[in-house]
Amino acid sequence: MTNDPDGLIDWKAFGETRSLLGAGFVRILGYFLEDGTKSVAAIEEAMRLKDSAKLVMPAHTLKGEAWQFGANRLALLAEEIEVAARHYVEIQIDPSELVEKVVHLRPLFEATVSALEAETSPLVERRPVAAAQRNALGGMRLG
Repeated sequence: MTNDPDGLIDWKAFGETRSLLGAGFVRILGYFLEDGTKSVAAIEEAMRLKDSAKLVMPAHTLKGEAWQFGANRLALLAEEIEVAARHYVEIQIDPSELVEKVVHLRPLFEATVSALEAETSPLVERRPVAAAQRNALGGMRLG
């Protein structure tokens, strides 16, 4: 799969989702990109309002959709925000301690989207995995 030095995507999970969704994959990925953009904006707005309760659902949504596509780093950050926000709702405090995590959310989401789009773009030339492995091993055949 695409070179991903930052480990943004678990390509095995991504491939499994792609296989499971079949012809619906591109449509569902489009929903993730659209919903993710809305979720990130809603999380940022909730932080501006210092409203812990308004953080919970968009973080939960982003987490679930990110896991589905193997976007583990994004999912983990969204989960941290969600869990902390739920706790802050319970103890009735504002989410100020989450500012740093929320600041990192948009750049991570954008990098994740770039990696996913690079992998799914019909304009990107890909080599078969076996050929890529063979080249990495100096031309040796595998299997």
